[in-house]
Amino acid sequence: MKKQVLAIAIAALAMGSAFAQEKDTLAKIKSTGSVSLGVRDSSALSYTLGNGKYVGFHTEMGERVLADIQKQLGLAKLDIKYTPVTSQNRIPLVQNGTVDLECGSTTNNAARQKDVSFAVTTYVEEVRIAVKANSGITGIKDLSGKTIATTTGTTSVQTLRKNERAMGIDFKEVFGKDHSDSFLLLESGRADAFVMDGSILAANISKSKSPADFKIVGEVLSVEPIACMLRKDDPAFKKAVDDSIIRQIKDGSLAKLYDKWFMQPIPPANTKIGLPMSDATKDAWANPNDKPMEEYAKK
Repeated sequence: MKKQVLAIAIAALAMGSAFAQEKDTLAKIKSTGSVSLGVRDSSALSYTLGNGKYVGFHTEMGERVLADIQKQLGLAKLDIKYTPVTSQNRIPLVQNGTVDLECGSTTNNAARQKDVSFAVTTYVEEVRIAVKANSGITGIKDLSGKTIATTTGTTSVQTLRKNERAMGIDFKEVFGKDHSDSFLLLESGRADAFVMDGSILAANISKSKSPADFKIVGEVLSVEPIACMLRKDDPAFKKAVDDSIIRQIKDGSLAKLYDKWFMQPIPPANTKIGLPMSDATKDAWANPNDKPMEEYAKK
């Protein structure tokens, strides 16, 4: 009986320790010597070159954050596990501990802040419309009766419906499982337009077979702060991540990283996205904060 009680006590202690470590990502990283970085397959900020290689503005920034954390923890080596996430599973994978830091292209909004925490904003996105250059579509008013593609699990879905109601127009929605799938719907003619973050639209156009066949048109449908995502109630880890990002802003290295990924030719096709830094992104860097998109809508 004593052995049984002891076994139960040990098991409970182990569970308690595991739970505590889940809430303390720095302790988890230090004890395991490894960390899971959430990445995307086809975002403008994070994408794959194949064979498990992930690159992009947010991916490289995330790697620098983790290098700073490695120094902070005094680790001789830190094994980074690149974990691809989708729009649908990224939040659950952060919550359940599969992903420690997600640096893809996630919008910080009030609803998501109930489930996860966000680092300071590193990119302010504008949701736009991509169409074929010869479509005759110039803005949202021309979308009535059209088929519109967007990506499942993204905030652009809500943006689309809000504009549909506000303008009294009616269109059919089709959903891609990821951004490249959504662009394919436009490219193949199964959709008349693709509504998504401007950087994602620009990146997919630049990587297409005939970039001149597409253009981004119309008004800005939504302004959204993009940030790395981490588990809630872990202030020490959030501070470490934020401190690294703010250091990268202050020493100019983040601006150089932006230029590398948005203004210079990038792999795999050696094409240029060509998106100069917006005033909204500059302002977010000048005044680091983790405000949700609802705060931006008040401006």
